[in-house]
Amino acid sequence: MPTGLLDDVRDGLSFELEEIDEILAVMAAEQAEERSRDGELITARLGLDGERPETLTMIGARYDLSRDRVRQLYTRAVGQMVRRVRATGHPDVGVFARRYPVGWGDERLVRALLGETYVTDSDIAGQDLAYLKLRLAGHALMDAKRIAGFVFQRIAGWQQRGRWHPAEPRPVEPIAGQLVPLLRRAEWPGGAAAGLPELPIRTVDADDDARGHVFADTLGRETTFDTALEARLLRMLDESESVATFTERPIAVGYRLDDVERLHHPTVGARLTDGRVLLIDVVPLGRLAFHGNRAKLDAARARAHEQGWGWLVFTGSRLGVPDLLHHTVEARREHPLRNRLARGPLDWTEFRRYREEADLDVIDMTALTLRHGWRWERGPFRLER
Repeated sequence: MPTGLLDDVRDGLSFELEEIDEILAVMAAEQAEERSRDGELITARLGLDGERPETLTMIGARYDLSRDRVRQLYTRAVGQMVRRVRATGHPDVGVFARRYPVGWGDERLVRALLGETYVTDSDIAGQDLAYLKLRLAGHALMDAKRIAGFVFQRIAGWQQRGRWHPAEPRPVEPIAGQLVPLLRRAEWPGGAAAGLPELPIRTVDADDDARGHVFADTLGRETTFDTALEARLLRMLDESESVATFTERPIAVGYRLDDVERLHHPTVGARLTDGRVLLIDVVPLGRLAFHGNRAKLDAARARAHEQGWGWLVFTGSRLGVPDLLHHTVEARREHPLRNRLARGPLDWTEFRRYREEADLDVIDMTALTLRHGWRWERGPFRLER
C-alpha cells in the first residue's frame, strides 16, 4: 500500500468530504441538463452516488462504447463543468480552495489527495478526482494535470509491485493479527457451508489497467484488487494462520436498487482452517450507510447465509457494523434530527445547518442511519425516514 496511509480510516472522515461530493453532484446534475448521459458518466466514474467509482471499461460496456470513447466523453464533460463554474460562480466551490490551496507544494497536495482516495476507497478514479478538485481549487490547468499525474503514479506504483507493500509507518501489531477482531464481527448462519469457488468470477473489466495485481503465497497465484483497502484485507487473509484459502470475487449477487436490476461481486470469500466459509465485502466506514451500499450489502448477506457462509463487512476501521449499531449518540444530537425527519426529507442545505448546530460527526450520522433504517442518498444528498 502507499506510504503514509491511515491505520484507521475513521481518522480521515469529515463532512467536508461530503460537501465536496455534494458540490460535484450538483455540477454533474447541471451538466446532465445539457447532455443526460454526461451526468450518468460522471456520477459512475467518480462514485458520486456513494458507491465505488467504476472503471472506464465497465462504463463502456453499459453504454456499448469503447474505453477510449468513454474517456473522451468524460474529459469533455468535466471541461465544460469547470468552465461553467468559473463563468457563473455557481455552485460555490470555496471549500476546494480551502482544502487544496494553490500555495501548497506538490508533495503536500499529493499526500492529501492520496489520503482522501484511501478513506473513500476511490483508487480507480483517483487521478480524475484529483484533477477536478485541483481545478476547482484554482490551480492552473497544467499544474492540476501534473499533480494528478503524481497521484496516478503513486497508486499505479504500489498496485503493480508484485508483492505486498505495507503502509508506513508499520502498525504495532502484525497485519495478520488484525484479522482476529474482524472475525469476531462476522455473522454466522447455521447449517453446513457450501464449497468456495477456487477462482474468481471474470468480469467485463477484469483486465482493466486500473486493477492491482499481487502474488499471494496462500493461493500460489496472482490475486487482483481494485483499491488499497481491498489490498489490505487480502494481505490479512494471505498472512493469517486462520485462513486455509480465499478467492476474490467468488460469486455474483443480483439485487434491486429502486426497481433497477443490478449485479454485485462481493470482494472475497475465505475458507478458514476450521472449515467455515466467510464472505467479506469492502465498504469504507464513511460510505457504509449510503442507500445504494446498504441495498448491495443486504443482498450479499442474504446470499452468504443461503450458502451457509458467514458474512462480514471490512470498513478499513476498528469500527464495524455491530459497533456502529451500538454507538452512543447524545440525545441533544439525535432527537432534533429524528423529530425533523418525521416531517419529511432533508436536503443538503438544511442538513448542513442542523449538523453544524448539533456538532454531529460522520460516525454519529452513520450510526443513526443504520440503527433507524433511514435512507441516506448521495448525488445529490437526501435524508429521509
